[in-house]
Amino acid sequence: MSYTNQRKAYGETLTALGAENPKIVALEADLGNSTMSRLFQQAYPERYFEMGIAEANMTSVAAGLAQTGFIPVTHSFAVFSGGRAFDQLRQTIAIGKLNVKVCGSSAGCSDFGDGATHQSVEDIAIMRAIPNMTVLCPADANETVGAVRAMIELEGPCYIRINRNDYSNVTEEHAPFKIGVPTVLREGRDVTIFAIGYMTTLALEAAEALKDELSVRVVNVSTLKPVREETLAALAKGCRGVVTAEEHSVVGGLGSIVCQALRGSGLPVELVGIEDVFGCSAHSYDEILGHLGLTQEHIQEAARRAAKAAR
Repeated sequence: MSYTNQRKAYGETLTALGAENPKIVALEADLGNSTMSRLFQQAYPERYFEMGIAEANMTSVAAGLAQTGFIPVTHSFAVFSGGRAFDQLRQTIAIGKLNVKVCGSSAGCSDFGDGATHQSVEDIAIMRAIPNMTVLCPADANETVGAVRAMIELEGPCYIRINRNDYSNVTEEHAPFKIGVPTVLREGRDVTIFAIGYMTTLALEAAEALKDELSVRVVNVSTLKPVREETLAALAKGCRGVVTAEEHSVVGGLGSIVCQALRGSGLPVELVGIEDVFGCSAHSYDEILGHLGLTQEHIQEAARRAAKAAR
């Protein structure tokens, strides 16, 4: 089935996996209609636990379930999944290498109407900093299907970042998803753009708009941890400059990952991301992305600057 919404792709894939594996259980922090965990509840009510607005307690319960052989998946908005439950994630799940999966829904600024309190500008940095934690950010609904399957098959803690809004797919339906492997979606020789989530769509649009000016390679970095630095360096090799595009703070996110991977290469790197500020309420997703400088046009200008800096 083809999807255009990551939340729906997530919910239906987890539900389908529940039929294949009776060890999968879902825990929810009173947001099931939004995270789409309600689909799992409808299919397997005896394996669904509504924990209320209590992410820390939910995460502790998930740890206990994991220790008895279940595969628990916790659900909340991304800003709460890691922020409210950080101590439990670190002290119990990550140190113990427990097989708990964490869904951070409505990630980034995709919950545009609810403002800074509900927008996760720092969740990738938080989750990547926790040892033993795998961090996934699928580009679109198609890739979400494969990412959820890979997450369940993985043994150990894993965080997956899910967007709230509808948008077109840029990855192929049923394409295999391999944790830790970035994928080239467009070849180019002048500038390499590394992108995650919805910004991958905007990066491809920017590359197309620049085609008569610059040859742009677009790389989808759907795994933010683990990621091999030598792989990122190889994907940038031969280009004049590099751009990173993320719906996340430039502190501790994709930009930091790429800059670390390319240290010593001499390649100029331009970061398109949230400039160490919180989000805000907006009338639409496009409005808040424009306010924060996360648009196709911003990516284009960054690519021009990266190419020019190399001259």
